[in-house]
Amino acid sequence: MAKEKDNSTNKTFLLRVDAETMEAVEKWAADEFRSVNGQLQWIIAEALKKSGRKKK
Repeated sequence: MAKEKDNSTNKTFLLRVDAETMEAVEKWAADEFRSVNGQLQWIIAEALKKSGRKKK
């Protein structure tokens, strides 16, 4: 069963990306059965871990 997150800790922000990038992210998300929002959260989390800026 998926873990539920406390939405009170999530921040909302506007992100502008070009159409080609958005299409690539949408396809990637669909390929991995994620929402675009979920895919972007995953990409950011992985980049933070890889750079050593976030643990776990």
